[in-house]
Amino acid sequence: MGSLDGKVAMVTGGGRGIGRGISLVLAGEGASVAIADIDLANAQTTAAELRSLGVRAAVVECDVTSEDSAAGAVARAIAELGGIDILVNNAGVVGQHVGGAQIELSDWDMCYEVNLRGTWIMSRTVVAHYRERGGGKIVNIASIAGRGGGAGMAHYNASKAAVINLTQSLAMDLGPANVNVNAVCPGLLWTDMWRSLEAMLGRDETPEVVERRQIFDRYIATNCPLRREQTPEDIGHAVAFFASEAARNITGQSLNVDGGIKMN
Repeated sequence: MGSLDGKVAMVTGGGRGIGRGISLVLAGEGASVAIADIDLANAQTTAAELRSLGVRAAVVECDVTSEDSAAGAVARAIAELGGIDILVNNAGVVGQHVGGAQIELSDWDMCYEVNLRGTWIMSRTVVAHYRERGGGKIVNIASIAGRGGGAGMAHYNASKAAVINLTQSLAMDLGPANVNVNAVCPGLLWTDMWRSLEAMLGRDETPEVVERRQIFDRYIATNCPLRREQTPEDIGHAVAFFASEAARNITGQSLNVDGGIKMN
């Protein structure tokens, strides 16, 4: 018996990276999963993986920055899987540039549109369904980058700090409707997002150089008390907890899953 038996989860950006790990863990806890992604190829691959484990999975195309796309994705997920009990707002971007002098307005716009506005759009879209069902769970994927300012990534850090604040505001607004809203703040994970950061921070996009993980591993060795990187499944386990009845009286909280890098 899993902690989410009979539940249906919708995971934005669920086709790869952290989203894939979340989808796998939720499925392992018994949930059916709707993978909402703008990249259908990755979404289909992950859905096939879930189905091979005997889990019901649906793929719905979704651009979280579009109200129409969000509404269509939610409607399709409900139609295919019978409803939604858990929304995981995981879709996120880091922008095209890092470094104070390199960050452009387009980077700010991208992080705002996807990381913050997208979380708001998806949450607002699913709320009417939750009210009809008598409640539900929303888990937002923020970041330890949102716990405090940091050099070179002001656009990303600010967007994730806003997601933490939005989580609290939504928790207050939706609590009377029996909707729990919490956030998970991942630490350092070797995903495609970090590969892009490795290239930007090291000023070298050569695949062989990027895969050496020199900046990534150095940061873990000097800043992470547990001295180990986090995995998408680590984030998935935190999401599964917030989505379960074990967290029925927890709302408006943000949990760091980072090996101790940020202790707040």
